[in-house]
This record gives sequence, structure tokens and C-alpha cells, in this order.
Amino acid sequence: MGTGIGRCLGILAVLAGLSGCASTSYPPAPPTAAEAEYNYVIGPGDMVDIVVWRNQELSKSVPVRPDGKITTPLVEDLPAQGKDASTLARDIEKALGKFIRDPIVTVVVTTFVGPYSEQVRVVGEAAKPQTLSYVQKMTLLDVMTKVGGITEFADGNSATILRTSEGNKQYSVRLKDLLKRGDVSANVEMRPGDVLIIPQSWF
Repeated sequence: MGTGIGRCLGILAVLAGLSGCASTSYPPAPPTAAEAEYNYVIGPGDMVDIVVWRNQELSKSVPVRPDGKITTPLVEDLPAQGKDASTLARDIEKALGKFIRDPIVTVVVTTFVGPYSEQVRVVGEAAKPQTLSYVQKMTLLDVMTKVGGITEFADGNSATILRTSEGNKQYSVRLKDLLKRGDVSANVEMRPGDVLIIPQSWF
């Protein structure tokens, strides 16, 4: 909780800095940013289907609670947050091994929210500022489609990406060129934990 609050305060500080110094420049965001090998990790709010081979009574679809844990038949309060599906399946097998012989478990994530640290946030002059689940190879255009574009008051070409995975390094992006002029060269890949900040135009 403390980490989340600290990150939010950091974002607010960046926004305040943008409003007070519109001329600040950042390097352009690199066109490619996604990791070649990306494994989705489970977060609170996800739904997971747990299938125990030859044990239908133990197979169940369960939510990941806000504390990052799940409860299934015979297994209570098992941590799920931050694990991929295969790792969680092995953990469930280990826990069930106390009750049944050689359990074989498959885990499938059916509803994706993801951990807080990997969500993409859009703040400022977006039509619908919101938090999005990160998807491999997600681009700036994908993000803007989900948030409905920018408002008439937005200074789209002064927008920035705050990249938490690189120690809060900021990159400039050209939203106006991308959305209003169709300049595909302005489209860039996002990374887990990115914050897209869209300032208000002063003109």
C-alpha cells in the first residue's frame, strides 16, 4: 500500500512540474520497448480456472483477492500475486499433495487485471483517464484507443511517458501527430508500469 501511495505522489509531482514548466524537453520514446520474453503475472482481481486432473470436485474458478491470495478446495490463503500460471499450478500441486496422491494441476487465467506494478496508467487530458492492463506489444495507439483519445484542451505533442521500469525516466511522445495527423512514426511500444501523462495546452 505504501509503495502504491508513493508512486501516485510521484506522478502528481511530475504533473505539477509539467504545469509549471511546459518547455521541459525529454528524449523521444524508443519505438520498440516490449521485452522479447514476457510472462503474464497474476494480480488481484484476476480470475483463474484451476483444473485438477481426475478430481472434478477440486477444480474451480476462483478470484484473486485484494491481498493477492486465492482459496480453493483443500487449499486456503495460497499466494498467487506475482506468479505466472505455471508457477501457481506447481504451488497448488504441492499444497494438494498433502491430501491426494500425485495431483496434476493446470491453471488458466480468464480475467486479466495484473499486478499494480505492471498496469499502464493514463492521466491528464485523456478523454477517459484510466488504468489499463498491460498486454505484450501494447502500443501508444492501443492505449489511446482504449481511453478515447485526447480532449480539445490537450497539448498532445507535449505528452510524456513516465517509465517506472527505468527508474521513472521520462520520454516525450507525439500524440497530436499520431492521432490528428495519422503519423504512424509517432506510435511507440509501451512497457509494464508506464504512465502516460497528457498536459493541458496553454494556447
